[in-house]
Amino acid sequence: MTPVRLYDSFRREKVLFEPLEPGVVGMYVCGPTPYAPAHIGHAYSAIAFDTIRRSLRFLGYQVRYVRNITDVEDKIIKRGNETGEDPMALAARFAADYNRDMARFGVLPPDIEPKVSTHIAEIIALIERLIATGCAYQVDGDVNFEIAKFPAYGALSGMKLDELRAGERVEVDPRKRSPDDFALWKAAKPGEPAWGSPWGKGRPGWHIECSAMTHAHLGDTFDLHGGGKDLIFPHHENEIAQSRGAYGPRSFARYWLHNGFLNFKGEKMSKSLGNVVDCSQIADTVGGEALRLFCVSHHFRSPVDFDFEAIRDGDGHVTGARFHSLEAADKKLEYFYTTLKRIDDFIAQSGNTGDAGDGKVLPEADKLIPDARVALADDFNTPVAMAALHEAAALANRLLDEPKGIDKQVRRRTLARLARDLRAVGVALGVFAADPAVYLAERRARLVQRRGIDAAAVERLIADRAAARAAKDFARSDAIRGELTALGVALHDTPRGTEWSVLDTAS
Repeated sequence: MTPVRLYDSFRREKVLFEPLEPGVVGMYVCGPTPYAPAHIGHAYSAIAFDTIRRSLRFLGYQVRYVRNITDVEDKIIKRGNETGEDPMALAARFAADYNRDMARFGVLPPDIEPKVSTHIAEIIALIERLIATGCAYQVDGDVNFEIAKFPAYGALSGMKLDELRAGERVEVDPRKRSPDDFALWKAAKPGEPAWGSPWGKGRPGWHIECSAMTHAHLGDTFDLHGGGKDLIFPHHENEIAQSRGAYGPRSFARYWLHNGFLNFKGEKMSKSLGNVVDCSQIADTVGGEALRLFCVSHHFRSPVDFDFEAIRDGDGHVTGARFHSLEAADKKLEYFYTTLKRIDDFIAQSGNTGDAGDGKVLPEADKLIPDARVALADDFNTPVAMAALHEAAALANRLLDEPKGIDKQVRRRTLARLARDLRAVGVALGVFAADPAVYLAERRARLVQRRGIDAAAVERLIADRAAARAAKDFARSDAIRGELTALGVALHDTPRGTEWSVLDTAS
């Protein structure tokens, strides 16, 4: 088990991570509010915390990972009323779509995925406890949290409440003791889902939901709480107030992690700008693993520039998209998968199983795992881990291309070790899980479709070239290669025959 240092958003500094139980981590991440298709911002956050979870496991920790589904919330109700669909059914449908999309990006299912709708009893019990401690009050079927009873309010965001509210128009509810008090329970209104409670029929407020679900599955106090920076205020601030108001000042999350934002050439996502990018669109166009590699190539806390271009028709309507950042990531993936395929082919051709045991290997091959551990133990520094992967892949290609002067068995063991360790670190980052041949074939199919290449015509030309070579008509063979190059196709002559790929320089 490797000691971890992480940047705690609450303390605003990098600290040594000391879980409540040595070697065991309780981790809660705010999940989706499913009222529309998941977009790239949702995916970026999900990938960030999935990578942290995977990294902790790589470093030797057991992780109990809880990520909720907020299926009772104002936006869901509003969308259901607009479409005529039952809000609970709408939320269930989009939650299933979210999980399907995240799986395409290599996001593992949480160990526990609680839903608000199945935790109403726990929410009511927590509200009752807050009323009993004097932190909450009821009026006309509503229950509000009284911020004045929690002097530490604002500690996470680092701002005073009047600063947080500066310039914000707040609708004043005369029934509240302070305009800043927030809802724990909302009295039932027509057209909204409602449950029975000691205060009459109604539904929970947004913030109390996560406090109740963390308590139900991780207890009074747990190790890590994660979410996007946009949730620091008011959501996470209110979670702290509720949970510590109920269970004491040392309860709730001990460390806070927040991922940075994606920037679209300095712009926020907006439907009017055409840059609200659905996850399914990304996975269909470029492949889910390209987004994964793009994300782990940046530190999860850093703001990330995402190069995206909306394709518009003559009337200005968005008809498609170019994901330049992801196309570049896809090219990097091709390099890694090609390297792994070359190693696998070499091991298979050498007539052994590719044992990567304790036999002698080149010293450089022993670096990857230790270097990755150091990087990931330092605030989950995935860019440094990616650099170590690039070094290992470069070493493998040198051994494959320039074998002279190296003992054959040492070379074989070194390549086998590199393949094993590339995949092991890949697991920690959520990449390189596919069979290389399958990934490369799927990538080629995407590029063929994107660039309008006639694959059947390519295969016919390759067959013609093989016939020309067999007849020793090398002029014709070279001419066919030229034709294929003009089509944007590269040929690779291997012991198994001629393979082909799409040239990345093709338009």
